[in-house]
Amino acid sequence: MRRKLVAGNWKMHGSLAQNKALLDGILAGVASLGAMDCAVCVPFPYLAQAQSLLQGSPLALGAQNMSQHEKGAFTGEVSAAMLLDFGCKYAIVGHSERRAMFGDDDATVAAKYVAAQKAGLTPILCVGETLQERETNVTEQVVARQLDAVIQLAGVESLKRAVVAYEPVWAIGTGKTASPDQAQAVHAFIRGKIAALDKGVAESLVIQYGGSVKGANAAELFSMPDIDGGLIGGAALDANEFLTIGRAAA
Repeated sequence: MRRKLVAGNWKMHGSLAQNKALLDGILAGVASLGAMDCAVCVPFPYLAQAQSLLQGSPLALGAQNMSQHEKGAFTGEVSAAMLLDFGCKYAIVGHSERRAMFGDDDATVAAKYVAAQKAGLTPILCVGETLQERETNVTEQVVARQLDAVIQLAGVESLKRAVVAYEPVWAIGTGKTASPDQAQAVHAFIRGKIAALDKGVAESLVIQYGGSVKGANAAELFSMPDIDGGLIGGAALDANEFLTIGRAAA
């Protein structure tokens, strides 16, 4: 039985005061969530604060991005080893905003995925299609291409130590959400593609849904057989909403 994972992606939001209030609110209710995993992926400057506040709690810490390089003359970059120094368990790689705005192509995402695992982090590998790609019926081809880049570089066995997040780009921050059936169809495609290579890996793989998940729609989404929790954006900035989503996954 796969344990569901709900991970908050704060994106470029927060301040020391706001973060403390938010994490205090989440921590007040996280112990009651039951049999599921929970994490927050915070901006780099706030990793130290979050590490301190989360010490000894069941709430795991993650980063929103990382470099594919171990060290060197890469001004402004952050390595996996640095993230480990701050107690990170997870690192998001290949988020659609990184792909669209900052030039992270499939090869770069795959290299970041490998670097994360080499250092001991669990990558949350984001895959998903744009609205144009969905409307031209190439969703499966796009998602397969994004997965293949990682599998070819790291091998299907590497997915035992990873999380995949399906995030339809057209449903991120737009208020639109893929219907449970739409989301389930892509999740089932992902699991089926992996199963064709290794059934055991496919059965154990946690596949999150990301795309305007809220407390109001989380239970219906998470009831689908291949949806194993969510990568949460805006709703992760509200403690009550985030806990409601967590309860839907438990």
